[in-house]
Amino acid sequence: MNNLKKLATSLFLVLLLAACGSVAPPAPPPKLVVFFVVDGLPQRQVTGYRDQLAPDGLARFLDRGVAFSEAHYAHAFTVTAAGHATLLTGASPARHGIIGNEWRDPATGAEVYCTGDTAATYIGNATKPLDGTSPRNLKVETLGDVMRRVDPRAKVIGISGKDRGAILPAGHAGTAYMYMSGSGQFASTTYYMPRHPAWVEAFNAEKRADRYRGTEWKPLLPDAAYARSLPFNQVGPKAQLPLRTDDYAALLRSPFADALSLDFARAAIAAEQLGRDDVPDLLVVSLSGHDYVNHAFSAESRFSQDHLLQLDRLLQDFFRDLDATVGRDNYVAVLSADHGFTPAPETSKARGQEGGRIEGAKMLQQVNAQLESRFGVPKLVLGSSASSLVLDKALLAQRGLAADTVAAAARDVLAAQDGIAVAYTRRELESGGRAGSPFFDAMQRSFNRERSGDVQYATRPGWMFGTSTATHGSPHEADTHVPILLWGPRWMKAQAVATPVQTVDIAPTLARLLGVPAPAASEGKLLPLAAP
Repeated sequence: MNNLKKLATSLFLVLLLAACGSVAPPAPPPKLVVFFVVDGLPQRQVTGYRDQLAPDGLARFLDRGVAFSEAHYAHAFTVTAAGHATLLTGASPARHGIIGNEWRDPATGAEVYCTGDTAATYIGNATKPLDGTSPRNLKVETLGDVMRRVDPRAKVIGISGKDRGAILPAGHAGTAYMYMSGSGQFASTTYYMPRHPAWVEAFNAEKRADRYRGTEWKPLLPDAAYARSLPFNQVGPKAQLPLRTDDYAALLRSPFADALSLDFARAAIAAEQLGRDDVPDLLVVSLSGHDYVNHAFSAESRFSQDHLLQLDRLLQDFFRDLDATVGRDNYVAVLSADHGFTPAPETSKARGQEGGRIEGAKMLQQVNAQLESRFGVPKLVLGSSASSLVLDKALLAQRGLAADTVAAAARDVLAAQDGIAVAYTRRELESGGRAGSPFFDAMQRSFNRERSGDVQYATRPGWMFGTSTATHGSPHEADTHVPILLWGPRWMKAQAVATPVQTVDIAPTLARLLGVPAPAASEGKLLPLAAP
């Protein structure tokens, strides 16, 4: 009778999962999924430095796992928060609502931070008004939320050097811990708990960041190994390796904050007993250093090359420890990135390619000046917001101007600016009236009706806003093309896959491996994994 009951329960679960858009997993689910997000890692760097990788860091994925060489983001505004929200919801910003790192409320113009929530504060650390403290702005569920809904015993933990890198992948029901650049600690917030557990307090009491503060970041390999990247001082600040890290914030622009994040992840695995029972757990470690390095020096720099190689060795050490503590046959590892990176415009020009810099304030002034010339009203555009312009709704109403008419005029002025590839109005994006036009589909995926501005725009290849050495945020390949790497020989056959896939495909694929429904807003497909 007991066996019959177990069989009936199993059949019921299979039917339930199928009804929810999932099917039973090909093998018993992994006890732990470890998801690494390397902030700002373009696919071209993974292949470009392949021969310099350690035997069991990234090479574990490339040689003995599943490597997708043609993986892309399908949305246009490729920034940190949007990417992190996409990876484990399986949804585009149009659905999950995280349209950028920050944006303006389109009705009032008020500034909004992606993970800002004034109702929550950091535990044991100072909190500023726009600091990231909760997932309140994430409009949909994540894979971790599904796991905990299916079985509340599941543990879901997000760790990162950035608040948004920890909070968004952890979802609404997980727990996020982030590096505090003012104190060198890792902290959660009162959204998750009133006080830290003892293991977090013990970790912080060790003051591990102090071991790195004042330490020199030294190159891993001899000088000749860096011939394929740009020489020091050719792009970015005048600096070279060894580079001294004098304070807690400086650790973020080095391999050291990533080393600390992985150390904190080790502590979480041990204290929370991740992967130690039959209820699958999820650990997300977002490694922020590469993004800081690439902004400062560019992805083409020797700093970036060395940082990737240093991170590769850190991952090798982490895998060794995972194998020993959780067991090689008990976990699945995944690695991707939240976005790629556009080369510094000066580098693109030197290579005979298009590139340039756009002064956002100057562009805004020019658009407002031409709108004033046509409509007789100054400053109709309130400001920029997540790759869009926001019109001053109160001023439009006061002057009796139709928002659609002014938006169309602003679109035409904007599209004529140097470095701007295309621009579309809110009406066009909502109606789909320009479907098939350049980048229109990708821009629709970045457009959220409640949060986006009135005129969405995209830059030309090689062009960028801001004064950092290099950046990202475009719908072009340099920014959309990222790695998707998986390892778990018990669940998938090692293979190199050239089939085009999207980052929204990761969440439903992991849901299938875990035997749970895909997140409700997911729009991805199952990645083509071959059974072992």
